[in-house]
Amino acid sequence: MKLKRLAIALLLLTGYATSAMAEDYAIDIKGQHAFIQFKIKHLGYSWILGEFRTFDGSFSYDEKHPEHNKVNVTIQANSIDTNHAERNKHLRSSDFFDVKKYPTITYVSTSYTDKGNGHGVIHGKLTLRGVSKIVDIAITQIGTGKDPWGGYRRGFEGHATLHLSDYGMPFAPKLGPVSENVELFLSIEGVRKK
Repeated sequence: MKLKRLAIALLLLTGYATSAMAEDYAIDIKGQHAFIQFKIKHLGYSWILGEFRTFDGSFSYDEKHPEHNKVNVTIQANSIDTNHAERNKHLRSSDFFDVKKYPTITYVSTSYTDKGNGHGVIHGKLTLRGVSKIVDIAITQIGTGKDPWGGYRRGFEGHATLHLSDYGMPFAPKLGPVSENVELFLSIEGVRKK
């Protein structure tokens, strides 16, 4: 009986030590070394490029146990910027993001699939315009190491595709099927928390 209790205690301690090895990072919005950008076809004739300028979040990274990797991001929907004031105003309206009713967009990871050599897929729930959908983000680690200010950083790029029809935007069908897909590009650098 004592041996069984000792074995259980060791398993619990090992589990705690494993989860404790994950490093926690704050996304570097202070130095703005993070970007959430997108592109979408305009009627099939050209690309519209844009980004969300205001967001915050964190991630945990465990090199030895990548199944513990996770991310949590909150985006201010009214920070959308496509380099055109009238289009930005339209995108913020109830035709698209309806930012007065839905001021934030959130992404919370649910699991992680490791692909090896710094590559992986984050599986998570994106909530936009009050609708939650599972979105997979393919990521690649860009680099990690000390910075000149005594901190430690880790950075990734990510790619995902969203479908406008998933989020009930009233104006989206008028754009036609060629504007259905939104391609996301993420460049995220985090500073390790002390």
